[in-house]
Amino acid sequence: MKLGFVSAILPDLSLEEVAGFAAAEGFSCVELMCWPKGPAERRYAGITHVDVNDFDQTQADQVSGVMQAAGVEISGLGYYPNALTPDADEAAMSIAHVKKVIAASAMLGVNRMNTFVGRDWTLSVEDNWPKFLEVWKPIIAFAEEQGVRVGIENCPMIFTCDEWPGGKNLAHSPAIWRRMFEEIESDHFGLNYDPSHLVWQQMDPVRPIYEFADKIFHVHAKDVKVLRDKLDDEGVMATPLKWHDPKLPGLGDVPWGKFLSALTDVRYRGPVCIEVEDRAYEETLELRKESLRQSGSFLRQYIVG
Repeated sequence: MKLGFVSAILPDLSLEEVAGFAAAEGFSCVELMCWPKGPAERRYAGITHVDVNDFDQTQADQVSGVMQAAGVEISGLGYYPNALTPDADEAAMSIAHVKKVIAASAMLGVNRMNTFVGRDWTLSVEDNWPKFLEVWKPIIAFAEEQGVRVGIENCPMIFTCDEWPGGKNLAHSPAIWRRMFEEIESDHFGLNYDPSHLVWQQMDPVRPIYEFADKIFHVHAKDVKVLRDKLDDEGVMATPLKWHDPKLPGLGDVPWGKFLSALTDVRYRGPVCIEVEDRAYEETLELRKESLRQSGSFLRQYIVG
C-alpha cells in the first residue's frame, strides 16, 4: 500500500508546495483536488490543485513534471459534486466536470478519479435509482473509453439541514454498492473506501472489504468519534454532526489494525490517503500540516509505502 493524503486540507498551497511538503514528510502519493475555480459551496470543496478546464497534454506534462521532480505519485484526481441534484444546471455542470476530470486523469496516466454519485436528498433510494442509471451509465462508459477507474466515496453527505433527510450521495452502504455494481457492470466502476462513514452509521467497516475487494480502487484514511452520550440524547434521526466528530486516524473509533489487516488479506496494493476533517487541527496552516504528520506517524505502524 502507498501512504498519502488528500490535498483538500492544504488549499493555501500551490501544487508545487503540496508536492514538496509530501516529499519532505515521506508520503508516497497525493490525491489532487480538481474543483472548478470559484467559491466553495461547503467545507473542503472548491479546491483546485489541478485545473482541468481546457486541460491539454502540455498542462498534463507540466503537472506530471512537478510531481516527478518531487518523487511523489498522484493517487487519483478528486472532485466530489452532486451529479443527481434536482437543480438541472448544477447537475449538468457537475456531470460535465466529472468527465473533464476523467479525461485529465487519462492524460496524466493516473487512470483513477474519485467522486460521489450524488443524490436528490428529498427522494428515496428507489426514486433516485432511474436518474442514477441515466446519469452514471454514460459516465462509466466514458471512463471505460478513457481507461480510467472511477472510485465512488461512500460518504452519505447528510451532515447539515440542507442535506436532510436523504443526504446528497446515494452510495452510502454495502446494499447500495452491491446493487450499483450489479446494474452498472464495469471494471472501471468501484469504490473510494472510507471506513469512518461506516463507523458513524453503526456499521462494520471491515467485513465489506472481503466482498468488495475487487471494487476498492482507492482508500481514504479518516477516523470518527461517536459521541455516545449525545447519540443517546439526540438519536439517529438527528443530523449526524450532533453526535459524531471526524478525527485524525487513531483518535476515533475506527479499528485501524483490523481494517488494514483486511486490506492486506485481499491483497490491496493501492493508495491509502489521509483525509483531514478534524476541526481541532483547522485553525492554521501549520496545524493542518501537523495533522498530516501526526496521521502519517500513526498509520506507518501498518503501512510501509
